[in-house]
Amino acid sequence: MPNAPQLLHVVGARPNFMKAAAVMAAGRAAGVSQRLVHTGQHYDDVMSEVFLGALDIPEPDVRLGVGSGTHAEQTARIMTAIEPVLAAERPEWVVVYGDVNSTIAAALVAAKLQMRIAHVEAGLRSFDRAMPEEINRMVTDQLSDLCLTPSAYADEQLVREGIAAARIRCVGNVMVDTLLRCVERARTLPVLHQLGLARGEYAVATLHRAGNVDVSDTLAALLAALGDIAGRLPVVLPLHPRTRARVREFGLESALAPLRVIEPVGYFEMIALVDGAAVVVTDSGGLQQETTVLGVPCLSVRRSVEWIETVTDGTNRLVDPTRAAVTEAAATALGERGARRPHRPALWDGHASERIIAALTD
Repeated sequence: MPNAPQLLHVVGARPNFMKAAAVMAAGRAAGVSQRLVHTGQHYDDVMSEVFLGALDIPEPDVRLGVGSGTHAEQTARIMTAIEPVLAAERPEWVVVYGDVNSTIAAALVAAKLQMRIAHVEAGLRSFDRAMPEEINRMVTDQLSDLCLTPSAYADEQLVREGIAAARIRCVGNVMVDTLLRCVERARTLPVLHQLGLARGEYAVATLHRAGNVDVSDTLAALLAALGDIAGRLPVVLPLHPRTRARVREFGLESALAPLRVIEPVGYFEMIALVDGAAVVVTDSGGLQQETTVLGVPCLSVRRSVEWIETVTDGTNRLVDPTRAAVTEAAATALGERGARRPHRPALWDGHASERIIAALTD
């Protein structure tokens, strides 16, 4: 068995990999010993070797291959699989990311093994406990020895929940590190040309959250709103597999007719699409952040949002997931084209990963 790593990064879904990529790069630059565990919570083509190589993510040292299942099943499988790994590795820090099942599972096992836990993206809250991610965030923060937050809002929330200030370190948004490192490369891709799109003359939409796509009336209303927007300019919809299945189940195929429906795209292609869009309609937390940094108007079709600074400081607007609300908000955003005010929240500067490594090696 090699010497115990200083940092053991645990990831399980595509956004986790993008966050860990930046932190591990900063760790390599600082000469930190580190290893990577991929739980296998998600696996698809975007987790291929091409994806890992494009983001300079090292090959995972351990692959658990837990696969999908209910939240309870998946969390339990991750806990069972990762326990012997943590016991054998004995790292100085177990570093977990975001709010997926891999995050809470690794944190629970590490806490019971009395290992130190660092949570990247701590303190985020949507205040909607119907979201499984909200439960994962809250419990992981309580278990973590170091809560690495993206903003002062997150710091304040953790203090309100009784977490000692000594356990909180505001480091900024690590997803921005990856975005700023990749955006110029994304802009060289031919994706707009291939789709026949003109920069600033189309909209992008993504829908995947259960509250939006698993309820037939809500999904029908959102697709109708996208159809309304498509009456003004093309709407590109990379269709998530979950959403595609619900469209078939609810008999809503005709609602897709006005839209430019495409297969899900990779990270670089999505950046290129978002960067050139006139407006983005989404229920994705990641796109809330990316549109704020890129200065693209974003309509978040949710009733709550965890990235509050994208609303208070950035380009994001919270919109009820109804046809009238989304159509009206899109018309307003399109009417304000040319009046964008790109503004990044404090510490969303591309150096969060360096501050994370500094916090973990103090």
